[in-house]
Amino acid sequence: MAVEQLHYGTVAKLFHWVIVALLTVQLPLGWLMPDIHRDMQPGQAMSLHISIGLTVLILIVVRFGWRLTHPVAPESNLPGWQRISSELVHWLLYLVVFLTTMTGWIFASMRGWSLSLFGIIPLPGLVGQGSQFGRAVGGYHHSLPWVLVGLIALHVAAALVHLFYYRDGVMRRMLPQVLR
Repeated sequence: MAVEQLHYGTVAKLFHWVIVALLTVQLPLGWLMPDIHRDMQPGQAMSLHISIGLTVLILIVVRFGWRLTHPVAPESNLPGWQRISSELVHWLLYLVVFLTTMTGWIFASMRGWSLSLFGIIPLPGLVGQGSQFGRAVGGYHHSLPWVLVGLIALHVAAALVHLFYYRDGVMRRMLPQVLR
């Protein structure tokens, strides 16, 4: 069993901020995609969107494993409801990012697209071309990013409240050393 630390380490912070940067590119890129029509093949923007999504999936799975093996103690000065809601939002963020990327991969597989990570590493399809399951899951891929944006907004709002209203140092736990 891993011993809980009081602050997030460099690796946890790196995972966090790289995923933030990738999602900052990924979400607008996804919303700017053209509508997908029958027999359409992905262009460069769609291939980039898929590659970034798969990169986020890999990072979120590794980050989840890191968090399980390198736990950080909850901020002891927070009221119980804030500790519980913070944990809930974090776990929901993991879940929704995972589901968003997986539904995208399944949807692209259902379309019969050749998938690769940045055109270098070929990836298997998760369902067969034309799969009814893949078609149904594709609908979730279009709505889950809105859930993700809502959770991100809640997360950022809470961080800003701690930074500017409570001034309790909670934000320092995840900020890079140079910004603390």
